[in-house]
Amino acid sequence: MLNDLAPRPSKEAAPARITAGRPRPRLAALDGLRLVAALMVVFHHYVGYGGNADASKNAWTKPVDVVFPTASWLASYTWTGVELFFIISGFVICMSSWGRSLGDFFTSRVVRLYPAYWLGVLLTTVVVTLWPLVVQPLDLKDVLLNLTMLQEPFRVGSVDAVYWTLWVELRFYLLFALVVWKGVTYRRVVLFCALWTVASILVTAGRAPFLNYIVMPEYSPYFIAGVAMYLMHRFGPTLLLWGIVLVSWVFSVRQVTLYSDGLAVSLGRALDAKPAIALMTLGYLVMIVLALGGLSWVRGKWLTVAGATTYPLYLLHEHIGWTGIRLLRFHLSPWALVAVMTLGMLVAAWLIHRFVERPLSALLKRGITRALEPVRRPPEPAPTAPPAPGS
Repeated sequence: MLNDLAPRPSKEAAPARITAGRPRPRLAALDGLRLVAALMVVFHHYVGYGGNADASKNAWTKPVDVVFPTASWLASYTWTGVELFFIISGFVICMSSWGRSLGDFFTSRVVRLYPAYWLGVLLTTVVVTLWPLVVQPLDLKDVLLNLTMLQEPFRVGSVDAVYWTLWVELRFYLLFALVVWKGVTYRRVVLFCALWTVASILVTAGRAPFLNYIVMPEYSPYFIAGVAMYLMHRFGPTLLLWGIVLVSWVFSVRQVTLYSDGLAVSLGRALDAKPAIALMTLGYLVMIVLALGGLSWVRGKWLTVAGATTYPLYLLHEHIGWTGIRLLRFHLSPWALVAVMTLGMLVAAWLIHRFVERPLSALLKRGITRALEPVRRPPEPAPTAPPAPGS
Protein backbone atom coordinates (compact mmCIF):
# COMPACT_ATOMS: atom_id res chain seq x y z
CA MET A 1 0.00 0.00 0.00
CA LEU A 2 3.05 2.18 -0.21
CA ASN A 3 4.59 4.03 -3.08
CA ASP A 4 8.26 4.62 -2.19
CA LEU A 5 9.83 2.00 -4.41
CA ALA A 6 13.15 3.59 -5.36
CA PRO A 7 15.99 2.68 -2.97
CA ARG A 8 18.33 5.38 -1.74
CA PRO A 9 22.11 5.05 -1.86
CA SER A 10 23.94 4.36 1.39
CA LYS A 11 27.49 4.92 2.57
CA GLU A 12 27.30 1.87 4.82
CA ALA A 13 29.71 -0.93 4.04
CA ALA A 14 28.00 -3.95 2.54
CA PRO A 15 28.37 -7.27 4.38
CA ALA A 16 28.02 -9.30 1.21
CA ARG A 17 28.54 -9.27 -2.54
CA ILE A 18 26.12 -6.42 -3.28
CA THR A 19 27.73 -3.03 -3.14
CA ALA A 20 25.78 -0.68 -0.91
CA GLY A 21 25.32 2.73 -2.43
CA ARG A 22 25.01 1.53 -6.02
CA PRO A 23 21.82 3.10 -7.44
CA ARG A 24 19.15 0.62 -8.38
CA PRO A 25 16.28 1.01 -10.82
CA ARG A 26 12.71 1.26 -9.63
CA LEU A 27 11.36 -2.13 -8.66
CA ALA A 28 8.45 -2.30 -11.07
CA ALA A 29 7.62 -5.83 -9.96
CA LEU A 30 6.69 -4.50 -6.52
CA ASP A 31 3.99 -2.35 -8.12
CA GLY A 32 2.64 -5.41 -9.88
CA LEU A 33 2.69 -7.48 -6.69
CA ARG A 34 0.80 -4.78 -4.83
CA LEU A 35 -1.91 -4.87 -7.50
CA VAL A 36 -2.04 -8.67 -7.29
CA ALA A 37 -2.42 -8.49 -3.51
CA ALA A 38 -5.22 -5.92 -3.80
CA LEU A 39 -7.09 -7.94 -6.42
CA MET A 40 -6.78 -11.04 -4.23
CA VAL A 41 -8.57 -9.16 -1.45
CA VAL A 42 -11.20 -7.82 -3.87
CA PHE A 43 -11.80 -11.36 -5.14
CA HIS A 44 -12.22 -12.60 -1.58
CA HIS A 45 -14.75 -9.92 -0.67
CA TYR A 46 -16.82 -10.19 -3.86
CA VAL A 47 -16.71 -13.94 -4.54
CA GLY A 48 -15.71 -15.59 -1.26
CA TYR A 49 -17.57 -13.54 1.34
CA GLY A 50 -20.24 -11.09 0.18
CA GLY A 51 -20.51 -9.05 3.35
CA ASN A 52 -22.49 -11.12 5.83
CA ALA A 53 -22.72 -14.73 6.98
CA ASP A 54 -26.50 -14.26 6.91
CA ALA A 55 -27.14 -14.78 3.20
CA SER A 56 -30.26 -12.63 3.16
CA LYS A 57 -28.19 -9.63 4.27
CA ASN A 58 -25.12 -10.03 2.10
CA ALA A 59 -24.44 -8.45 -1.29
CA TRP A 60 -25.80 -11.39 -3.29
CA THR A 61 -28.79 -12.14 -0.99
CA LYS A 62 -27.78 -15.80 -1.12
CA PRO A 63 -24.74 -17.84 -0.04
CA VAL A 64 -21.68 -17.15 -2.16
CA ASP A 65 -21.06 -20.87 -2.61
CA VAL A 66 -24.45 -20.99 -4.35
CA VAL A 67 -23.66 -18.00 -6.58
CA PHE A 68 -20.12 -19.24 -7.33
CA PRO A 69 -20.11 -22.99 -6.65
CA THR A 70 -16.46 -23.50 -7.63
CA ALA A 71 -14.76 -20.11 -7.42
CA SER A 72 -16.04 -19.34 -3.92
CA TRP A 73 -13.79 -22.11 -2.58
CA LEU A 74 -10.64 -20.39 -3.91
CA ALA A 75 -11.93 -16.93 -2.98
CA SER A 76 -12.38 -18.11 0.60
CA TYR A 77 -8.58 -18.12 0.88
CA THR A 78 -7.46 -15.07 -1.11
CA TRP A 79 -7.63 -12.90 2.01
CA THR A 80 -3.97 -13.89 2.18
CA GLY A 81 -3.40 -10.93 -0.12
CA VAL A 82 -3.31 -8.90 3.11
CA GLU A 83 -0.37 -10.99 4.31
CA LEU A 84 1.41 -10.24 1.03
CA PHE A 85 0.67 -6.55 1.58
CA PHE A 86 2.35 -6.67 4.97
CA ILE A 87 5.47 -8.39 3.57
CA ILE A 88 5.69 -5.78 0.81
CA SER A 89 5.23 -3.04 3.40
CA GLY A 90 8.18 -4.31 5.45
CA PHE A 91 10.32 -4.39 2.30
CA VAL A 92 9.29 -0.92 1.09
CA ILE A 93 9.45 0.87 4.44
CA CYS A 94 12.98 -0.37 5.05
CA MET A 95 13.98 0.61 1.51
CA SER A 96 12.39 4.07 1.52
CA SER A 97 13.68 4.94 5.01
CA TRP A 98 17.36 4.53 4.19
CA GLY A 99 19.11 7.86 4.54
CA ARG A 100 16.01 9.69 5.76
CA SER A 101 15.54 11.67 8.92
CA LEU A 102 12.72 10.99 11.32
CA GLY A 103 10.94 14.11 10.08
CA ASP A 104 11.20 12.94 6.47
CA PHE A 105 9.90 9.52 7.48
CA PHE A 106 6.92 11.04 9.30
CA THR A 107 6.12 13.34 6.40
CA SER A 108 6.29 10.57 3.81
CA ARG A 109 3.92 8.34 5.77
CA VAL A 110 1.33 11.06 6.38
CA VAL A 111 1.45 12.24 2.77
CA ARG A 112 1.16 8.70 1.47
CA LEU A 113 -1.66 7.47 3.70
CA TYR A 114 -4.07 10.30 4.44
CA PRO A 115 -5.24 12.10 1.25
CA ALA A 116 -6.75 9.03 -0.44
CA TYR A 117 -7.97 7.75 2.92
CA TRP A 118 -9.91 10.95 3.69
CA LEU A 119 -11.74 10.76 0.38
CA GLY A 120 -12.34 7.03 0.84
CA VAL A 121 -13.98 7.66 4.22
CA LEU A 122 -16.22 10.38 2.80
CA LEU A 123 -17.23 8.48 -0.36
CA THR A 124 -17.96 5.27 1.50
CA THR A 125 -20.03 7.16 4.09
CA VAL A 126 -22.10 8.81 1.35
CA VAL A 127 -22.73 5.52 -0.48
CA VAL A 128 -23.75 3.46 2.57
CA THR A 129 -25.91 6.36 3.83
CA LEU A 130 -27.80 6.60 0.54
CA TRP A 131 -28.09 2.83 0.16
CA PRO A 132 -27.80 1.09 3.56
CA LEU A 133 -28.44 -2.31 1.97
CA VAL A 134 -25.48 -4.38 3.15
CA VAL A 135 -23.72 -2.06 5.61
CA GLN A 136 -25.22 0.49 7.96
CA PRO A 137 -23.64 3.98 8.13
CA LEU A 138 -21.87 5.17 11.25
CA ASP A 139 -22.84 8.17 13.35
CA LEU A 140 -21.29 11.50 12.34
CA LYS A 141 -19.02 11.58 15.40
CA ASP A 142 -17.66 8.14 14.51
CA VAL A 143 -17.08 9.18 10.90
CA LEU A 144 -15.14 12.21 12.11
CA LEU A 145 -12.99 10.01 14.33
CA ASN A 146 -12.38 7.73 11.35
CA LEU A 147 -10.78 10.65 9.53
CA THR A 148 -7.92 10.51 12.04
CA MET A 149 -7.28 6.83 11.23
CA LEU A 150 -7.26 6.23 14.99
CA GLN A 151 -10.73 4.74 15.43
CA GLU A 152 -9.31 1.32 16.35
CA PRO A 153 -7.61 2.37 19.62
CA PHE A 154 -10.80 4.24 20.58
CA ARG A 155 -12.83 1.07 19.90
CA VAL A 156 -14.98 2.81 17.31
CA GLY A 157 -16.16 0.99 14.21
CA SER A 158 -14.52 1.71 10.87
CA VAL A 159 -16.38 3.28 7.97
CA ASP A 160 -15.06 0.38 5.90
CA ALA A 161 -13.96 -2.90 7.46
CA VAL A 162 -10.69 -3.00 5.51
CA TYR A 163 -9.37 -0.07 7.52
CA TRP A 164 -8.25 -2.41 10.30
CA THR A 165 -5.05 -3.05 8.34
CA LEU A 166 -4.17 0.65 8.41
CA TRP A 167 -3.94 0.64 12.20
CA VAL A 168 -1.61 -2.36 11.93
CA GLU A 169 0.51 -0.43 9.44
CA LEU A 170 0.62 2.63 11.69
CA ARG A 171 1.90 0.57 14.60
CA PHE A 172 4.59 -0.92 12.36
CA TYR A 173 5.65 2.58 11.34
CA LEU A 174 5.91 3.62 14.99
CA LEU A 175 8.12 0.65 15.77
CA PHE A 176 10.36 1.16 12.75
CA ALA A 177 10.56 4.88 13.53
CA LEU A 178 12.87 3.88 16.40
CA VAL A 179 15.37 2.64 13.82
CA VAL A 180 14.90 5.72 11.65
CA TRP A 181 15.44 7.94 14.70
CA LYS A 182 18.86 6.38 15.35
CA GLY A 183 19.69 6.10 11.65
CA VAL A 184 18.93 3.13 9.39
CA THR A 185 21.92 0.81 9.03
CA TYR A 186 22.30 -2.88 8.26
CA ARG A 187 23.25 -3.71 11.85
CA ARG A 188 20.37 -1.74 13.39
CA VAL A 189 17.80 -3.23 11.02
CA VAL A 190 18.98 -6.78 11.75
CA LEU A 191 18.84 -6.02 15.47
CA PHE A 192 15.34 -4.62 15.02
CA CYS A 193 14.20 -7.84 13.30
CA ALA A 194 15.76 -10.01 15.99
CA LEU A 195 14.34 -8.03 18.92
CA TRP A 196 10.86 -7.85 17.39
CA THR A 197 10.87 -11.60 16.79
CA VAL A 198 11.94 -12.34 20.37
CA ALA A 199 9.39 -9.86 21.74
CA SER A 200 6.65 -11.53 19.68
CA ILE A 201 7.52 -14.92 21.14
CA LEU A 202 7.61 -13.63 24.70
CA VAL A 203 4.34 -11.70 24.35
CA THR A 204 2.62 -14.73 22.86
CA ALA A 205 3.84 -16.89 25.73
CA GLY A 206 2.97 -14.33 28.41
CA ARG A 207 -0.36 -13.23 26.95
CA ALA A 208 0.03 -9.61 28.04
CA PRO A 209 -2.76 -7.60 26.34
CA PHE A 210 -1.00 -4.21 26.35
CA LEU A 211 2.31 -5.56 25.06
CA ASN A 212 0.46 -7.70 22.55
CA TYR A 213 -1.12 -4.53 21.19
CA ILE A 214 2.31 -2.94 20.67
CA VAL A 215 4.30 -5.95 19.49
CA MET A 216 1.53 -7.40 17.27
CA PRO A 217 2.77 -11.01 17.23
CA GLU A 218 -0.08 -11.98 14.89
CA TYR A 219 1.28 -9.66 12.16
CA SER A 220 4.94 -9.09 13.03
CA PRO A 221 6.32 -12.08 11.06
CA TYR A 222 5.21 -10.59 7.74
CA PHE A 223 6.79 -7.18 8.34
CA ILE A 224 9.97 -8.73 9.73
CA ALA A 225 10.27 -11.03 6.72
CA GLY A 226 9.78 -8.11 4.33
CA VAL A 227 12.45 -6.05 6.10
CA ALA A 228 14.91 -8.97 5.98
CA MET A 229 14.13 -9.53 2.29
CA TYR A 230 15.05 -5.92 1.56
CA LEU A 231 18.39 -6.45 3.30
CA MET A 232 18.88 -9.47 1.04
CA HIS A 233 18.08 -7.29 -1.95
CA ARG A 234 20.42 -4.49 -0.91
CA PHE A 235 23.35 -6.42 0.56
CA GLY A 236 22.93 -9.97 -0.63
CA PRO A 237 21.59 -13.04 1.22
CA THR A 238 23.35 -14.34 4.30
CA LEU A 239 22.64 -17.25 6.59
CA LEU A 240 21.42 -14.79 9.24
CA LEU A 241 18.90 -13.19 6.87
CA TRP A 242 17.70 -16.57 5.63
CA GLY A 243 17.19 -17.56 9.26
CA ILE A 244 15.08 -14.47 9.98
CA VAL A 245 12.89 -15.14 6.95
CA LEU A 246 12.51 -18.85 7.77
CA VAL A 247 11.53 -18.19 11.40
CA SER A 248 9.05 -15.55 10.23
CA TRP A 249 7.52 -18.02 7.79
CA VAL A 250 7.12 -20.66 10.51
CA PHE A 251 5.32 -18.14 12.70
CA SER A 252 3.22 -17.05 9.71
CA VAL A 253 2.00 -20.62 9.23
CA ARG A 254 0.66 -20.56 12.76
CA GLN A 255 -1.02 -17.18 12.33
CA VAL A 256 -2.64 -18.09 9.02
CA THR A 257 -4.00 -21.27 10.58
CA LEU A 258 -5.51 -19.35 13.49
CA TYR A 259 -7.05 -16.74 11.21
CA SER A 260 -8.46 -19.39 8.89
CA ASP A 261 -10.15 -21.12 11.83
CA GLY A 262 -11.68 -17.83 12.94
CA LEU A 263 -12.84 -17.00 9.42
CA ALA A 264 -14.55 -20.38 9.14
CA VAL A 265 -16.70 -19.44 12.12
CA SER A 266 -17.49 -16.05 10.58
CA LEU A 267 -18.41 -17.54 7.22
CA GLY A 268 -20.38 -20.34 8.76
CA ARG A 269 -18.66 -23.07 6.77
CA ALA A 270 -15.65 -25.35 7.18
CA LEU A 271 -12.29 -24.12 5.89
CA ASP A 272 -9.08 -26.09 5.57
CA ALA A 273 -6.09 -23.92 6.47
CA LYS A 274 -3.78 -25.67 3.99
CA PRO A 275 -4.78 -23.63 0.89
CA ALA A 276 -4.32 -20.41 2.86
CA ILE A 277 -0.88 -21.58 4.02
CA ALA A 278 0.01 -22.45 0.42
CA LEU A 279 -1.01 -18.99 -0.86
CA MET A 280 0.84 -17.26 1.97
CA THR A 281 3.94 -19.35 1.24
CA LEU A 282 3.68 -18.46 -2.44
CA GLY A 283 3.75 -14.81 -1.43
CA TYR A 284 6.93 -15.42 0.56
CA LEU A 285 8.56 -17.21 -2.37
CA VAL A 286 7.69 -14.53 -4.91
CA MET A 287 9.06 -11.82 -2.63
CA ILE A 288 12.27 -13.81 -2.12
CA VAL A 289 12.67 -14.13 -5.88
CA LEU A 290 12.17 -10.36 -6.18
CA ALA A 291 14.67 -9.66 -3.38
CA LEU A 292 17.30 -11.80 -5.08
CA GLY A 293 16.85 -10.00 -8.40
CA GLY A 294 14.81 -12.65 -10.15
CA LEU A 295 12.11 -10.19 -11.21
CA SER A 296 14.41 -7.40 -12.39
CA TRP A 297 13.27 -8.12 -15.95
CA VAL A 298 9.75 -6.92 -15.14
CA ARG A 299 9.26 -3.52 -16.76
CA GLY A 300 6.44 -1.28 -17.94
CA LYS A 301 5.10 2.16 -17.15
CA TRP A 302 1.64 0.67 -16.65
CA LEU A 303 2.97 -1.08 -13.54
CA THR A 304 3.76 2.29 -11.97
CA VAL A 305 0.18 3.38 -12.63
CA ALA A 306 -1.12 0.07 -11.28
CA GLY A 307 0.92 0.44 -8.13
CA ALA A 308 -0.32 4.00 -7.60
CA THR A 309 -3.98 2.94 -7.84
CA THR A 310 -3.62 -0.01 -5.47
CA TYR A 311 -4.12 1.95 -2.26
CA PRO A 312 -7.29 3.81 -3.38
CA LEU A 313 -8.63 0.52 -4.78
CA TYR A 314 -8.11 -1.16 -1.43
CA LEU A 315 -9.84 1.68 0.42
CA LEU A 316 -12.89 1.83 -1.84
CA HIS A 317 -13.70 -1.67 -2.96
CA GLU A 318 -15.41 -3.40 -0.04
CA HIS A 319 -18.50 -1.57 1.22
CA ILE A 320 -19.05 0.44 -1.95
CA GLY A 321 -18.56 -2.70 -4.01
CA TRP A 322 -21.00 -4.74 -1.93
CA THR A 323 -23.57 -1.98 -2.24
CA GLY A 324 -23.13 -1.88 -6.02
CA ILE A 325 -23.51 -5.65 -6.26
CA ARG A 326 -26.69 -5.54 -4.21
CA LEU A 327 -28.17 -2.80 -6.45
CA LEU A 328 -27.22 -4.44 -9.76
CA ARG A 329 -27.51 -8.14 -8.96
CA PHE A 330 -30.69 -8.59 -11.06
CA HIS A 331 -29.34 -6.69 -14.06
CA LEU A 332 -26.12 -8.58 -14.73
CA SER A 333 -24.89 -12.14 -14.42
CA PRO A 334 -22.74 -12.75 -11.31
CA TRP A 335 -19.41 -12.91 -13.14
CA ALA A 336 -20.25 -9.90 -15.32
CA LEU A 337 -21.18 -7.99 -12.16
CA VAL A 338 -17.91 -8.91 -10.44
CA ALA A 339 -16.01 -7.77 -13.53
CA VAL A 340 -17.94 -4.50 -13.79
CA MET A 341 -17.52 -3.69 -10.09
CA THR A 342 -13.81 -4.53 -10.12
CA LEU A 343 -13.19 -2.46 -13.25
CA GLY A 344 -15.27 0.38 -11.84
CA MET A 345 -13.27 0.35 -8.62
CA LEU A 346 -10.01 0.41 -10.61
CA VAL A 347 -11.15 3.40 -12.65
CA ALA A 348 -12.34 5.22 -9.52
CA ALA A 349 -9.02 4.44 -7.82
CA TRP A 350 -7.06 5.92 -10.74
CA LEU A 351 -9.22 9.06 -10.77
CA ILE A 352 -8.69 9.52 -7.04
CA HIS A 353 -4.94 9.05 -7.41
CA ARG A 354 -4.67 11.43 -10.36
CA PHE A 355 -7.00 14.24 -9.33
CA VAL A 356 -7.10 14.03 -5.53
CA GLU A 357 -4.19 12.12 -4.07
CA ARG A 358 -1.39 13.67 -6.13
CA PRO A 359 -2.33 17.35 -5.78
CA LEU A 360 -3.44 17.04 -2.15
CA SER A 361 -0.30 15.10 -1.25
CA ALA A 362 1.87 17.86 -2.69
CA LEU A 363 0.03 20.51 -0.67
CA LEU A 364 0.17 18.41 2.48
CA LYS A 365 3.88 17.73 2.05
CA ARG A 366 4.67 21.42 1.72
CA GLY A 367 2.56 22.23 4.77
CA ILE A 368 4.15 19.57 6.97
CA THR A 369 7.65 20.48 5.81
CA ARG A 370 7.09 24.12 6.77
CA ALA A 371 5.57 23.07 10.10
CA LEU A 372 8.62 20.95 10.94
CA GLU A 373 11.18 23.63 10.06
CA PRO A 374 11.20 25.20 13.56
CA VAL A 375 11.66 21.73 15.05
CA ARG A 376 14.60 20.93 12.77
CA ARG A 377 16.24 24.32 13.23
CA PRO A 378 19.11 24.32 15.76
CA PRO A 379 18.08 25.95 19.03
CA GLU A 380 18.95 29.60 19.31
CA PRO A 381 21.55 30.41 21.98
CA ALA A 382 20.17 31.84 25.19
CA PRO A 383 20.53 35.61 25.41
CA THR A 384 23.60 36.69 27.35
CA ALA A 385 22.91 38.88 30.36
CA PRO A 386 24.51 42.35 30.11
CA PRO A 387 27.48 42.90 32.42
CA ALA A 388 26.66 44.43 35.77
CA PRO A 389 27.56 48.14 36.21
CA GLY A 390 31.06 48.65 37.44
CA SER A 391 32.17 45.11 36.59
